[in-house]
Order: sequence, then structure tokens, then C-alpha cells
Amino acid sequence: MSSREAYAQKMKAKIDEWNADIEKFEARTRQAEAGMKVKYEEQLAAMRQQREHAREKVRELEAASEDAWESLRHGMESAWDSMSKAFRDAADRFK
Repeated sequence: MSSREAYAQKMKAKIDEWNADIEKFEARTRQAEAGMKVKYEEQLAAMRQQREHAREKVRELEAASEDAWESLRHGMESAWDSMSKAFRDAADRFK
């Protein structure tokens, strides 16, 4: 497995963790009172958007040429940190 493939697998594993978190929060949302449901739905929408953005970045990484992926990785790490923070912030609002 190349380092690019290993990196992509690492990112996909993180997305899988986010999927599990989203499912947990969806269950909470279904049981929430009407007033909180709207707020939770907004947070879930933000989390789903970050997840989709992360999936797109992984697809870009996988499609990049062997020569280009290293430079793409550096940009992706910065974007990933930003996405992770946004996801954590949205998740924290559920607590």
C-alpha cells in the first residue's frame, strides 16, 4: 500500500467515526422535544456538510497523480483540521 493509499484510508476511517457520531446525534434528535429538534437538525446539517466536504477531499486525493498528491496532502491537512474543528464544534452543541 502506498503512502497515498494509507493516508486516504486514515481519512476514510475518520469519516466513518463521524458517521457513527452523526447516527448517535440523529437518535438524540428523534427523541428531543420540539424546541430542541430544530436546533439539533441545524447542527446535524452542519455536521453532514463537513462530512461531505471531507469525502470530496478524499476523492480528490485518490484521483490525484502520484506526483501531485504530496502537495495536495499538505493543503488537505490544513482543510482537514478546519473541518475537524467545525465537526467537533457542532458535536459539542449536542452535549
